[in-house]
Amino acid sequence: MIEFIKVFIKNGNKSKIANVITSIRILCSIALLFNPVFSWAFYLLYIIAGLSDMIDGTIARKTNSVSEFGSKLDTIADIIFVSVCLIELIPIMNFPFWLYVWIISIGFIKLNSILYGYIKLKEIVSVHSFMNKITGLLLFIFPLTVSIIPLKYSTIIICIFATVAAIQEGYYVKIKFKHHKLYY
Repeated sequence: MIEFIKVFIKNGNKSKIANVITSIRILCSIALLFNPVFSWAFYLLYIIAGLSDMIDGTIARKTNSVSEFGSKLDTIADIIFVSVCLIELIPIMNFPFWLYVWIISIGFIKLNSILYGYIKLKEIVSVHSFMNKITGLLLFIFPLTVSIIPLKYSTIIICIFATVAAIQEGYYVKIKFKHHKLYY
């Protein structure tokens, strides 16, 4: 993998490397669907997908290749990764009913922000806030810690951060609509 990246950059594709890394997250996410949860292959794909999420933006900034397309691709990759993880993990977790309601509520808040941005601005607005990054990190470590941290603690912490991040994202989208010069 490292050798592929070196050759890719050497051949003049430095501006595309972040998008390639983001695309790797999409491929790993889809591959997760075909591996048993908590198997070594699941963990390997999961960690690669998570690490790609952590480095793609940094690489885009370092290579001066930040783009609107890359931002949208990152958002799509995040949605796919989180959706696949929910599809894979929720059926085997013993979550209480109120937690399902909370998770669905967070999803509705985020969907509302996406729809508001699309209706008012005619674009899908990507908000890469600090709270979204913290939530992403917590969601990433969740499957890695499920055997050592009781669900009732980890899920509450994750849902609190995810709720605040979703509300903040909605606020930022509405600000962008009012002051269209804000960019993320």
